[in-house]
Amino acid sequence: MTVLVTGGAGFVGNNVVRQLVAQGKDVRAMVRHPEKAKMRLGDLGSQVEIVRGDVTDRHGIQPLFEDCTAVVHTVAISMEKGGTTYEEVNYQGTINVVDAAADAGVKRFINVSQNGADSSLPYRFLASKGKAQEYVAASDLKWTAVRPSAIFGPQDEFFNTFARLLRLTPLVFPLVGGGKAEFQPVSVDDVATAITRSLDDDSTIGKELGLGGPEVLTLGEIEKRVMKALNTSRLLVPAPTWLLRPAVVVMQSVLPGSPVTTSLLDLLAVPNTVPNNALVEQFGMEPIPFAGEHITYLRDTSAGEALRKFFTGKATN
Repeated sequence: MTVLVTGGAGFVGNNVVRQLVAQGKDVRAMVRHPEKAKMRLGDLGSQVEIVRGDVTDRHGIQPLFEDCTAVVHTVAISMEKGGTTYEEVNYQGTINVVDAAADAGVKRFINVSQNGADSSLPYRFLASKGKAQEYVAASDLKWTAVRPSAIFGPQDEFFNTFARLLRLTPLVFPLVGGGKAEFQPVSVDDVATAITRSLDDDSTIGKELGLGGPEVLTLGEIEKRVMKALNTSRLLVPAPTWLLRPAVVVMQSVLPGSPVTTSLLDLLAVPNTVPNNALVEQFGMEPIPFAGEHITYLRDTSAGEALRKFFTGKATN
């Protein structure tokens, strides 16, 4: 059973690859940047087959699906950079992957969607993920979709962004949007476990599984936990999104690694909570909390690394 993982060097993808390899499965990791794959998967050596492919290249990726019995599709962008768009990557990219899988005779398909994804929403990121999942569901594949809330773990962008900004902002820190937006942070380890278990669990076929951690946290509570993990403190000053928007417009225009975009700022209006948590209800797991030893990785970011990320768009892991 060869499992093709799209975005095999990505945050979720490389964690899925590692779990599949640990389970003794044959894994083919489709990556866009081989150098990133070498950095994140190089230690696995011949245990994983790394192939280069871009989900936006409809015809170029087709041969990569040969001899595969299952596909885990993790590729998506949360921020539009370098001319890429949500519609091109998240929606059309998923169409290309689904069609390539169907043409190759693949039957099992796991789609990493997004909590709150809905094609009818005015938020282009969530709409693109919603349309993508609709295409998956309309296919003849034996599909399962996972819909995680904000995912935390080494290599994450969302929570590490707060850590990076804290390294660069002394004394005062903005309480974004008043800190009221709600999230249910979920560990990347738990997300990867749900994905790999779904592959062998036919009861998940045709289901969209919400994945969340054990707690609903406001953005203000998240900021405080990040500060605690960094052993630091700041005066939190409420900053309405309308006040932050001009600064965000400037950042996304001039910084290759802008920590936020106006599109992501808009998403604070959408609750990111998981009422029916499949980690508990489907898999009987005890979700990992966004707290204590589980978030000490946030300390790894220095001020210098934060500046490098923001000005070059490149992270060190």
